[in-house]
Amino acid sequence: MKVADFDFELPSALIAQEPARPRDSARLLHVADQLGDLRITDLAKLVRTGDVMVFNDTRVIPARLNGWRGPAKVEVTLMMREAEGNWTALARPGRRLKTGDTIDFAPGFAARVIEKRESGDILLAFDLNDADLRVALETYGIMPLPPYIKRARQEGTADLGVGATSTGDRADYQTMYAKHDGAVAAPTAGLHFTPTIMDALKSRGVTPAFVTLHVGAGTFQAIKVDDTDDHVMHSEWGAVTRETADLINTARSQGRRIIAVGTTSLRLIESAADEQGILHPYQDTTDIFITPGYRFRAIDALVTNFHLPRSTLFMLVSAFAGLERMKTAYAHAIAQDYRFYSYGDACFLERNK
Repeated sequence: MKVADFDFELPSALIAQEPARPRDSARLLHVADQLGDLRITDLAKLVRTGDVMVFNDTRVIPARLNGWRGPAKVEVTLMMREAEGNWTALARPGRRLKTGDTIDFAPGFAARVIEKRESGDILLAFDLNDADLRVALETYGIMPLPPYIKRARQEGTADLGVGATSTGDRADYQTMYAKHDGAVAAPTAGLHFTPTIMDALKSRGVTPAFVTLHVGAGTFQAIKVDDTDDHVMHSEWGAVTRETADLINTARSQGRRIIAVGTTSLRLIESAADEQGILHPYQDTTDIFITPGYRFRAIDALVTNFHLPRSTLFMLVSAFAGLERMKTAYAHAIAQDYRFYSYGDACFLERNK
């Protein structure tokens, strides 16, 4: 399909710069045969007894680092762990970096460029093991907010600007159930959930299930081709346990619905499911790219935020709920001043049959 088919105009004023406060005051658009304007606190009204709701329990790490290669400043955003102490990363400016260069971030905290890739990524080797690197990131790293969220430069922090973060973002850009370190972008649909909402879902007879997909910075990269067939999807690491696979398979065999919270949960479940929709334990990377025409194997409904035009995520929701239905839903959301993107409002999508 043409990438232009997934374009739409969005007023910049609707791009949320802060999360709803409190979290569960966000709006919720129910997208089915008709549209319904609700609140995220109404989510329990849309679920059924026996539904399984799948959450991504990845934890965002402070993956953006300010460093120096000699006298030159370099901003690094970690993308995905490849081995002990080794991470793929984006660097700005990156063209002048050479294999063998050392980037210093703080005394005793540095990384060496061991590979430059045609995609523009670099592979960094830190002189720290994973545990010590985690401590260094918590000390010196910045939460890697998307580029459309802007933060003013703050006293005592180096080079905070577009996409950089305030102290509050360390808490705001993390789900309440975040557990496993490794994401460099939040599974943002989960940001709306609070203990109150989880209790309401439990009271309705909804069973929670947890998977882990370490969301990468590639989720924000623009598509640079004209046809979706020519796009190379980024890879992300994920895991589905035997316990979760069995829970979902049992529910499906009993005719109960599987509801993904976020496109990340959906992509991982669909990656782990076979052609018959049977889920298997999974521990691997996935680069699944879902566009209209894809046959969904295991997911029946989706809670998600509002996504960028021409993005892989808008393509995914269009595949799930129908392109024309999603264009109508987004036009309605714009007209009704819904808040868009990572800190924005949510929608509940019924799968297009």
